[in-house]
Amino acid sequence: MFSINSWSSTTTSSTPQVLPPDKISAIQTTNFTQIPLWVSLKCNPSSITTPQIQQGRLENVHLVSLSKQGKLKEAHDFLEEMEEAGVSVDPHSYKRLLETCGKLRLLSDGRLIHNQLQRTLKNPSQSLENHVLQMYCDCGSFIDAHNLFDEMSEKSLVSWVIIISAYAQEGLLDKACGLFSHMQALEIRPTRSIYSALLRHLIDPSYLDLGKQIHSQVVKSGLTPHVSIDTTISNMYVKCGCLESAELVFYHMAEKNAVSWTGLMVGYIQAERQEHALLMFARMVKEGTQLDEFVFSIILKACARLEDVESGRQIHGHIVKLGLESKVTVGTPLVDFYVKCGNMESARLVFGRIKEPNDVSWSAIISGYSQIDLNLGTQTHGDAIKRGLVSYQYGESAMITMYSKCGRLDYAFRVFELIDNPDAVAWTAIISGCAYHGRASEALFLFRRMRVFGVRPNAITFIAIFTACSHCGLITEAKKYLESMSSECGLEPTIDHYDCMIDIYSRAGLLEEALELIKTMPFEPDSMSWKSLLGGCSIHQNFKLGKIAAEKLLQLDPEDTAAYILMFNLYASSGKWEAAANVRKMMAERDLRKEVSCSWITVTGKVHRFIVGDRHHPQTEEIYSKLKEFKFPIINNKNPFLTEDDVSYSLLERKKQLLDHSERLAIAFGLISTRSSAPILVFKNLRACKDCHDFAKHVSVITGREIVVRDSSRFHHFKSGICSCSDYW
Repeated sequence: MFSINSWSSTTTSSTPQVLPPDKISAIQTTNFTQIPLWVSLKCNPSSITTPQIQQGRLENVHLVSLSKQGKLKEAHDFLEEMEEAGVSVDPHSYKRLLETCGKLRLLSDGRLIHNQLQRTLKNPSQSLENHVLQMYCDCGSFIDAHNLFDEMSEKSLVSWVIIISAYAQEGLLDKACGLFSHMQALEIRPTRSIYSALLRHLIDPSYLDLGKQIHSQVVKSGLTPHVSIDTTISNMYVKCGCLESAELVFYHMAEKNAVSWTGLMVGYIQAERQEHALLMFARMVKEGTQLDEFVFSIILKACARLEDVESGRQIHGHIVKLGLESKVTVGTPLVDFYVKCGNMESARLVFGRIKEPNDVSWSAIISGYSQIDLNLGTQTHGDAIKRGLVSYQYGESAMITMYSKCGRLDYAFRVFELIDNPDAVAWTAIISGCAYHGRASEALFLFRRMRVFGVRPNAITFIAIFTACSHCGLITEAKKYLESMSSECGLEPTIDHYDCMIDIYSRAGLLEEALELIKTMPFEPDSMSWKSLLGGCSIHQNFKLGKIAAEKLLQLDPEDTAAYILMFNLYASSGKWEAAANVRKMMAERDLRKEVSCSWITVTGKVHRFIVGDRHHPQTEEIYSKLKEFKFPIINNKNPFLTEDDVSYSLLERKKQLLDHSERLAIAFGLISTRSSAPILVFKNLRACKDCHDFAKHVSVITGREIVVRDSSRFHHFKSGICSCSDYW
């Protein structure tokens, strides 16, 4: 007779059971992957024989797995299944889910998980509550974060650090400092972490006084000397533009690490004191400080700005000795250094030694090749994408930027239209291209399309939009976009966005509006704020406001050469020649070095560079002969304005030198070296002057050829005597 016991003994026999072929086939074809891991939750609890300690472990492992994959909807559904089945959720699982919500900024999913947590856990641990708080902060929901913070029965120091850091990082320093003061009122002693959280986010001169107050409190609290907090204080002074205080803190530090050294080196480079940065690096090596990879990216940047190839080569040798050349974090800055110094052969060799070049590495080498020959840049980038060495989406976006910067916006559009689902980077790249080519209507149309397709613009996208508005005088549109940043896109405008708006007002001659914005914006004006206003005053000859802007600008940046040129133009246009002469005298006394004006043109793969008055080119005679053919007036006596080309000359000398301006030489060389039907593409490192702008229009009429000039601010397309900028630049 068949019995349970006999069946059990049979099934537990060591003798293997032979199954019929049809049964074997059925088992082999069964798709076990379709069986959900939580199927056991549907079983009758009484049938579960797993020991108590094992119960729910598999389900929690599955939850963590879903969180790692970013499958939050599935995770939430699974949480509900667990709740129905009476299986408890491990706090560790909640933490992983909350971390994923914060990392991906999935606020709605985070709220659902928080609600689930509140329903299932009566007394969550302080650690778990801190994870919820961190999630709300990471998602940018400060209302939820603050409400939770207020409701917390016990707040640990970690809780205070989380919310104060979040407010500070978001630029809401009033809120952060308010919480900090409240903390002190409760007689809770701030730790180094809380002081560091505040100090790290004091990022411009407007916060200097606050930084000094916090520094004083740190000292009074006895938290110094300590390498971490001392370094943070020094870096705060660097960011706030107070190098003297940064140096004082640095040289009084009992202990220094690589971060301490590089922080001050960054300050020197920002202040255009590259030589000091090189001396710091030499001391750092001499004192035996352990060098990190970031140090080399900073010091190579200093060498590139100085065009100090010899020092750069010595640092390269040091990198080789340390065995760091093949690391992408060190090799990439090396490639960038050689590219900026015009040594493409060395850049190519260094690039070849990087074991795993990333998107930035490819961008650096392609940028270098593009400056020599557009075709080389195209070939290199195409090869990178084909070989899978650079991500497709990033590759396409970089191609758009490259073609735009090389003057081929038509090619940039072709690349963009081939992207199936362009992301924010790709949209921003094509919008920026249109902006710099003066095609504002297309830039704004693309922005509207971007929004229709549901792609969220970022802060850089709005910079591109404001650039388009600035180059075409679209004041009403710019105001509308500034207001919509926070209301429609959830982005808080930064000082850079306000500076763009000041520039738009100033170019349009709305100087009072520009000044009012400077006074009322929620940031202290920086040097760019005042420089934009001064530029507008110079163009529109408003001496009264220009004098105010000039004084403010020189207080913030007394070594800005462009500021002195704008001041000279302001005084000269107002007939104040003695004041104009004093500006020139100040420049000489302060030994201010202007950037040498340079224009270049690529013909059959070779770059030909020209500076003002250049007579070193093998075809000099032909170039000057071609210039004389046009019989263009050398100077308009009503236009006394100087450019960077003219700063070393008097107005009388300028009349003689204007014929030799670098872009004119490059245009003339293009005319004698290219076929008559080809457009002439010239690049210039500084802003084009009005006389050379008029010269290019004149040449386009006489020759019937398209002339394209990219100066420091934008592209100018000259056709039949008309420029794409409509003389508004």
